[in-house]
Amino acid sequence: MNENIKEYLPLLIPLIIAQFSLLGYTIYHILKHDNYKRGNRVLWLVVAIIGMQFIGPIIYFIFGKEDE
Repeated sequence: MNENIKEYLPLLIPLIIAQFSLLGYTIYHILKHDNYKRGNRVLWLVVAIIGMQFIGPIIYFIFGKEDE
């Protein structure tokens, strides 16, 4: 079992880094801005954190981010 994990590490490490980077930027953006297309700050923080496997941040940038 341990050998299987080592086999996938070169793929998993960049995905994990990308996932947490996207989540970090999303949370930063939510906290920095006051206006959203739909919903409020608390809603988008919950969506981003609970759906953190790329889905939550992507949903925020599609549906919640106010155009500047």
